[in-house]
Amino acid sequence: MLPFARVTIIGLGLIGSSIARGVKKAMPGAVVTAYDADPSVRDTVHALGIADDVADSAGAAVVDADLVILCVPVGAMAAVAVEIAEDLPADAVVSDVGSSKASVFAALRGALPGATIVPGHPVAGTEHSGPESGFATLFQGRWCILTPEDGAESAPVIRLRAFWEALGAQVELMSPKHHDLVLAVTSHVPHLIAYSIVGTASDLEEVTRGEVIKYSAGGFRDFTRIAASDPTMWRDVFLNNREAVLEILQRLTEDVTMLQRAIRWGDGDTLFDLFTRTRAIRRGVIDQGQDDARPDFGRAHGE
Repeated sequence: MLPFARVTIIGLGLIGSSIARGVKKAMPGAVVTAYDADPSVRDTVHALGIADDVADSAGAAVVDADLVILCVPVGAMAAVAVEIAEDLPADAVVSDVGSSKASVFAALRGALPGATIVPGHPVAGTEHSGPESGFATLFQGRWCILTPEDGAESAPVIRLRAFWEALGAQVELMSPKHHDLVLAVTSHVPHLIAYSIVGTASDLEEVTRGEVIKYSAGGFRDFTRIAASDPTMWRDVFLNNREAVLEILQRLTEDVTMLQRAIRWGDGDTLFDLFTRTRAIRRGVIDQGQDDARPDFGRAHGE
């Protein structure tokens, strides 16, 4: 039995288009309706054939939906929710894929009083964007975090869990506040560091006459990959998860200061102990199946 028979996806970038592809592959009996505010994206989605219907407005996209997934930048959630409010079926489940959850839930609850809202966050993605970048296997073996209001495994949560598991994801429940702190550590601050380092390299380019880019080593190449992520999405993430991000940045600043002292005073033991601990964490990431040596987890993107 399908967890949802009629799925509406609003926002057809990497994540939204990957969900559409995943539903068509894993749940072929489900009807997928798509909408994107950009007419050119709607045309592309129609040409790709990854949705059964491409609506001309957000309201039209949700009129008979069982599940509505908002795949737009977190700063746009409230506006999109207002657009669908009048046409949203009373029994539909509304979810999202945003990287911050407390602000998203507040925005959706304010715009959709009385609606069944189960915020979600598939912890998956690449540095690429746009409907052409999606692929059905994006969520396989990855985590999807659900943050229901009361943390309970209610009927809508159970259905949404089944939906994500059908797409190959592992599902975890968290409170919105805890999710935002965890993601500040694992995703948001690392992206901020990448943007900062690549920006510093750009400032140095004139001095080094392009040598920073010409002689990029693996570390800098990895930073540039992260820093190539969608700027609108990440601007909104930092502004909507500011408290958790600032808390982790403060901790990071203290740790960097400690490293500065160790380097200045030739304290090799402190450096070695830290590098040993962080190496073990990297091994744990691989052991948990969250990375391997191959690009993009070894996935073949051609579909």
